[in-house]
Parts: sequence; structure tokens; C-alpha cells
Amino acid sequence: MTTKKPGSLKGKEIVVGVTGSIAAYKAAEVVSQLVQRDAGVTVVMSRSATQFVGPLTFQTLTRRRVMIDQFDLESVVDPTHISLTDKADLVVVAPATANFVGKAAHGIADDMLTSLLLAVSCPVLVAPAMNDRMWAHPAVQENIATLKKRGYKFVEPDSGFLACGTYAKGRLANPVQIVEEIVRCVS
Repeated sequence: MTTKKPGSLKGKEIVVGVTGSIAAYKAAEVVSQLVQRDAGVTVVMSRSATQFVGPLTFQTLTRRRVMIDQFDLESVVDPTHISLTDKADLVVVAPATANFVGKAAHGIADDMLTSLLLAVSCPVLVAPAMNDRMWAHPAVQENIATLKKRGYKFVEPDSGFLACGTYAKGRLANPVQIVEEIVRCVS
């Protein structure tokens, strides 16, 4: 008799969006933990995310093609930003930059990830990571409030040492905490 291990995500399809933040390297740990919990994981990267972590990292961890360009030839035959949403149980964006949060709040769909968000019907979980002053900026906070009104869930950033050299709130939440919230969202 096979039993489901605690926190198992067997049978769940998770789309992980990765945006252009120095914290993008932590997304690899999130993805690895999801795969270890038996989730099906597809990674969608913004172009700027590829400047921090290579797509091969995520492709190796998931054993799936990493989505970046919504206009590649395969996506034109199968509009991937639509077909991914048909199967997804959850979309997670970790790390989510201020730029991404603003685009999502205003319905701007200028890449694979932001286009996918306009077609998604499953829950969306966002884990922001940015400079503390950016995090505290009224525009960012208004955008987050807008997304929360639409039902988006958030994993608040931690306080810690930031890439700019300060110790403040804005650091991507611990990958373990993000994965725990993912499990809660799809259980």
C-alpha cells in the first residue's frame, strides 16, 4: 500500500514564475523542493530573470522545458500562456519584483509570465523581493493591495541583508516558508 507522504504535492501542477531579481537563485530551491514533493513543475522566466539564473538550472530540476518567449515557434502553434493555465493548480511568482507587481496590478501582458496571469483561473501566490525603499513605496503597496483585492495571496518578504548592502525588509522569504504556503494553497 502506497501512502501519500506529508506535504506531498503528487498530482498537482505548479507554474513557478521567476522574475529579474538577485533572489532568483532562491527560486531554484523552491522548485527543487516542489519536485521532491512530487509536484509537476513548469518554470516561466522573465527575460531579466535569465540574467541572474540560467534556464538550464530549472530545466534540469523539473525535467521540463522552461518558458521564456511567448513568441517562439512552438508557442505560436500552442499558445503556451493559455495551455499552461488549463492545467495549473497554482501559479507562484518567486521572486516577484516591483516591476512585475506593477504590471500584474495593471493588466500589462508584455511577456510570457504577465500574459499567463491574465488567462489564469487558479490561485496565484506572490513572493516579492526588492529593495526596502521600493517595497515601502506607495505605488508598490497600492499595487499589492490591488492584487490582494483580486484574490492573490502573498508571502511577505523577510528582513535581512539586501543586495544593496542594507539590512531591512525586502528580502525574499525563505524557500521553505514559500513551499509551506504553496502546500497550504493547493491542499
